[in-house]
Amino acid sequence: VQLVESGGGLVQPGGSLRLSCAASGFTFSSYAMSWYRQAPGKERELVARIRSVGGSTNYADSVKGRFTISRDNAKNTVYLQLSSLKVEDTAVYYCNARFGSIEYWGQGTQVTVSS
Repeated sequence: VQLVESGGGLVQPGGSLRLSCAASGFTFSSYAMSWYRQAPGKERELVARIRSVGGSTNYADSVKGRFTISRDNAKNTVYLQLSSLKVEDTAVYYCNARFGSIEYWGQGTQVTVSS
């Protein structure tokens, strides 16, 4: 099983990034996919989730209206579009796959928002 994140980097406040998470080794379409983040000295927090059936989504209040999660089951990939970025969005962003009690994590990608 692999979850490989990409797309992180350094961006100015107000800028945008698109993160990708390529999955392999499990039945991607059956899993709920999420993005979490962890800033230095803080606990890991849920940013956004998209369910396997129906594709419904939910977001942390801090990112609603700015971030968009989506998935492409044909490509086994989940995306997170980050817009109107703020300095406080700086963190390592992790991809997560969950099916019942089964859970997989990626290694993370760094997003730094700074002028």
